[in-house]
Amino acid sequence: MHDRTPQTRHLTDADRIDRLRLIRSDNVGPRTFNSLISHFGNARAALERLPDLAQRGGAVRSGRICSEEEARAEIAAASNIGVSLVAPGEAAYPPRLATLDDPPPLLGVRGAPEVLMRPMIAIVGSRNASGAGLKFAGQLARDLGDAGFVVISGLARGIDQAAHRATIQSGTVAVLAGGHDRIYPPEHADLLTALLEHGGAISEMPLGHVPRARDFPRRNRLISGASLGVVVIEAAHRSGSLITARMAAEQGREVFAVPGSPLDPRAAGTNDLIKQGAALVTEASDVINAVQPILERPVMLETREGDEPLDFDTDPGERERVVALLGPSPVSLDDLIRMSGLSPTIVRTVLLELELAGRLERHGGGLVSLI
Repeated sequence: MHDRTPQTRHLTDADRIDRLRLIRSDNVGPRTFNSLISHFGNARAALERLPDLAQRGGAVRSGRICSEEEARAEIAAASNIGVSLVAPGEAAYPPRLATLDDPPPLLGVRGAPEVLMRPMIAIVGSRNASGAGLKFAGQLARDLGDAGFVVISGLARGIDQAAHRATIQSGTVAVLAGGHDRIYPPEHADLLTALLEHGGAISEMPLGHVPRARDFPRRNRLISGASLGVVVIEAAHRSGSLITARMAAEQGREVFAVPGSPLDPRAAGTNDLIKQGAALVTEASDVINAVQPILERPVMLETREGDEPLDFDTDPGERERVVALLGPSPVSLDDLIRMSGLSPTIVRTVLLELELAGRLERHGGGLVSLI
């Protein structure tokens, strides 16, 4: 069983430092990072332009730019605890994760590198899981592991930890919401240590970062993005697991759901997913048969939205036209292009400048709003 992308990339030390400096600078997220690299050619050139672009976006003062000393210190500290910072296309960067529109420009990985290159199935679900849910999660994970798949999950209480524990020997990957040295929940530090021998852990956050509520949806996009598909076992309405399922669908991943009793609120979300078209799962073969055709196709790194051109010769009047259409309510890029009458290139450029100025917030589904 293979799920590999040809590994054609290896960053120099200088490139790695520059990329780390750029992604750790204020108001630079993965999408903005990709746009800047695409336009300026490399991270160092983009770093030089950050103050000017933020000013064009209306920043009162320039945001903090990560220094070379800070970047070197982070790389050294990461290395001390066995964490490597790898870029899309490098060995140990999960191939499917690299195909996202917003892959982490540098991903902190540790554990067994080869496990991160194998085909993954995500298993997620309720933190307050039932005994039956925990038992099924363990059995499904074990069967998938025996079939050669790596189980990926979020190291959370409940379903996540049951899936991890069942696949410690066959290989499992934990996706962290905080830095590699800030495990959440803290009581799962021993579980993480145990799974690292045959499995791995990944995070896009810097060392020392304590996870906040808004970090968990970011983590969830990595869980779904690295996988062939996501299996949801017990999820109440408005739960984090449903966010993961939605992201999986947006990323073109398979979505699976385990049915539950209509009387159990923990099954309300999964039953709704099935109504909406998610594949019903009662055993591992349901998942394996669905992803088998995908496995037979090579993973391709395609052109991303962020790779499209930018135009920094934007007229001030055009910039104001875009800003005037923005407000606290999220709006889509397509609507902004249509309502402004401007080209996609100009609208994307204005949004990038606003983001670097700390004035723009990006939401799921390609929506943006003014802060």
